[in-house]
Amino acid sequence: MRKVAFLFSGQGAQYPGMGQDFFEEFEAAREVFRAADDVLGFDLTSLVFKGTKEDLKKTEITQPAVMTTSLAIFMVLREEFQLVPQGAAGLSLGEYTALTAAGVFELKDSIRLVQKRARLMQEGVPQGKGCMAAILGLSKDKVEEACREAKSWGLVSPANYNCPGQIVIAGEKEAVEEAVKLSKEKGAKRTAILPMSVPSHCALLKSAGDKLGEILSGISTGEFSFPVVSNVKAEYYKTGEEVKELLSSQLSQPVLWEESIRLLIKDGFNLFVEVGPGNTLTGFMKKIDRNVSCYPVGDKSSLEKVIKELEG
Repeated sequence: MRKVAFLFSGQGAQYPGMGQDFFEEFEAAREVFRAADDVLGFDLTSLVFKGTKEDLKKTEITQPAVMTTSLAIFMVLREEFQLVPQGAAGLSLGEYTALTAAGVFELKDSIRLVQKRARLMQEGVPQGKGCMAAILGLSKDKVEEACREAKSWGLVSPANYNCPGQIVIAGEKEAVEEAVKLSKEKGAKRTAILPMSVPSHCALLKSAGDKLGEILSGISTGEFSFPVVSNVKAEYYKTGEEVKELLSSQLSQPVLWEESIRLLIKDGFNLFVEVGPGNTLTGFMKKIDRNVSCYPVGDKSSLEKVIKELEG
């Protein structure tokens, strides 16, 4: 029996023009973009469709832009094609998208929330103090060991356990650079400092996470229309209160993506749809379990393929 899970993109998947073909064809997508423009108080739609790569790199723009695009595509799948998943997960920012799609957050609340989250993240670490790096082709244990050994240079720890052979680390710039050097010595096939303005999912953002928790406490939550897996625990959320608590700690805790996907597979999910810009999560899926199908839906042509697959 087929069991479908939707996966929602995180920051970094953005590109100019994303979602425009959905906007032009479907009213369901236009409604989401209009709601975002209304809540944010500026013309996000024009920035997404006509802005530059540089415009979309600013965290305060990136986060609402990626979430709005992903939700617009989700609404098209739901309203136009009656496609609803039986479960979901989202990578970092994508977790907010998944929770909104599941009905836990109202659309306008979630757009406002990710804008505030972006501001808190940007303000949480002085420019140039922190950074992130991808470590490829090295075991989890060896990456963790490299981070421990680099601690004398400052704060550094794993931030994203994406898939076998790909872990992202984050922390203070010098400590991250030292951990990268040590990872190479331990046999990493490749390393790369990432072009992120904020070192997410590490202790440098603990204070930002606490402030986000205060904002979350004032937001009402609804019932889950389908289960969503938490980044922090790699377990299904049980209550709205738990959502608030874990989203607050998510900023300073690592994202357990591989573990989250393995939980869904263990529970019988056998068809995954990556909803939103890019195909990063589909790439991770191939490394986690090649026997499971995953299809990205970021534009009209990929939508047609998925409709055929899901209706076939």
